[in-house]
Amino acid sequence: MHNPYEVIPGKIYDIIQESPLIRTLRINLEKPISFKTGQFIELSIPGIGEGPFTPSSSHYISETMDVTIMKTGFVTEYVHKAKVGDRVGIRGPFGSRYPLEKFECKDLLILGGGCGLAPLRSLFLTLLHDVEKYKSITFLAGAKTPQDCIYKDEVTNWRKYDNVKFLRAVDVVPDGEKWDEEVGVVTVLLKKAKINTAKNPAVVCGPPIMMKYGTMDLLKMGYKEENLYLSMEKKMYCGFGQCRHCVMGKYYACKDGPVFTYDQIKNEEAIWD
Repeated sequence: MHNPYEVIPGKIYDIIQESPLIRTLRINLEKPISFKTGQFIELSIPGIGEGPFTPSSSHYISETMDVTIMKTGFVTEYVHKAKVGDRVGIRGPFGSRYPLEKFECKDLLILGGGCGLAPLRSLFLTLLHDVEKYKSITFLAGAKTPQDCIYKDEVTNWRKYDNVKFLRAVDVVPDGEKWDEEVGVVTVLLKKAKINTAKNPAVVCGPPIMMKYGTMDLLKMGYKEENLYLSMEKKMYCGFGQCRHCVMGKYYACKDGPVFTYDQIKNEEAIWD
């Protein structure tokens, strides 16, 4: 069992500016960190502080780690000032994982938006490692504008797999920006995806409002509550369940999640806040 207080040093070897507010740090680790897709880590900036983030790289890679981070507060402000060669620290992993064994031989739907695509990229890359185990994978990704789409350079490669469908939508297309895919909130893609809901799983991650209405739409389509997997990363901070920032009724997002099925948490108060 790993020591949850141990900080593994790392050095940033590449930075990808995914969008104006989102960047991916690519980190070389001084010793491997094994995690399962869906789990999260605590990333620290020396002399500044730490915050919880989900790796965005495959769990089959342990010597390096990608972490995709949106600029939203004090620590992330410094993350967005970081440079190649800077030192960081990583604690973890913490929390629950996506149950890949329950996805095998199924038609899997992944629905996400914004920085919620970070844990979904980890899941997707992990699935692609053993892509033949899954009947099909449909990934529906949303963003506010074309400029806000992340992982742009990977889309062409992701679409090369025979049993993978990757579709994107943006809320609006500002004047002067080019876009030849769907326009509208990400759930408009559900009508285009030709999804088989019977006994099949779906994974949802993104801003709370998107997760709420995405979940409601999937239920209307026929998905079972126990087959809807939600990544409830909101409000996490310490990773230990001590600060109580992430309490959802009887659950802690950090200790009991962040991956839950909808039937687990549907009756807890304010899960979408």
